[in-house]
Amino acid sequence: MTTTVLTAPKSVSPTGLWFRDAIRRHPTAIGGGMVLTVMVLIAILAPWLGTVDPQALSPINRLKPPSADYWFGTDMLGRDVYSRVIYGSRISLTVGIAVAALSIAVGLAIGLVTGFIRWLDAIVMRVMDGLMSIPSVLLAIALMALTKASVGNVIFAITLAEVPRVVRLVRSLVLSLREQPYVEAAIAAGTNLPLILLRHILPNTVAPLLVQGTYICASAMITEAILSFIGAGTPPNVPSWGNIMAEARSLFQIAGYLIFFPGLFLSLTVLAVNLLGDGMRDALDPRLARRM
Repeated sequence: MTTTVLTAPKSVSPTGLWFRDAIRRHPTAIGGGMVLTVMVLIAILAPWLGTVDPQALSPINRLKPPSADYWFGTDMLGRDVYSRVIYGSRISLTVGIAVAALSIAVGLAIGLVTGFIRWLDAIVMRVMDGLMSIPSVLLAIALMALTKASVGNVIFAITLAEVPRVVRLVRSLVLSLREQPYVEAAIAAGTNLPLILLRHILPNTVAPLLVQGTYICASAMITEAILSFIGAGTPPNVPSWGNIMAEARSLFQIAGYLIFFPGLFLSLTVLAVNLLGDGMRDALDPRLARRM
């Protein structure tokens, strides 16, 4: 006589089920978020990742190819490229996140007011149209030409170029939301304008602004690299991915690794932010969510 031993099925924690379902529904957001998290951790933990002083000169070790001693090689001044790339992630991420946060904050405030006050809308939007008629990179270059090179000025210049796009987005949302019955009911009930904006309009702008913020972050990192590459961005003594590639452009044919590694990190970071934005758009759009 044989006995059958029944084993209870393995239980799966609610967290595991949620994570598995999230991967199935939004793989791009999860993948982009994981890569971006790694980049942020690299920037935070830079001093403990086997790096040395990114400004330390060693002329005797100039233009060393990647090896066990110098993982990414050395540049024309003998500086460790690995350390410069790792520390450079701090500049790009700082610029990207700061520009996204400031652009969203300023654009949200202006867009909410102009979307509700008609006479102010005509004036402000003409100013925004004028700023948008200038390519963002050229506007940033012009602003940097009027100031000294610094990370703060780079953030200000790129933010000023990105604000008009946020203003137009928020304004369009407000124009459609203020025609909704619940907003008209609040106006008829005598609710003051600030309360209407905070209680009924602002919550409905959060999802589009989160998605827009990821695209602004990616665009800001690219713009910062462009400005640094042409010498109009961060100071030369500050290790940023744009500066590293700019210093190596004359040596591209004999030391291609000097451009390859910072370019690879920049591409991966921008790709991760864009994937995160695409995934957030799919997750926050009710019409797309119902199809999944």
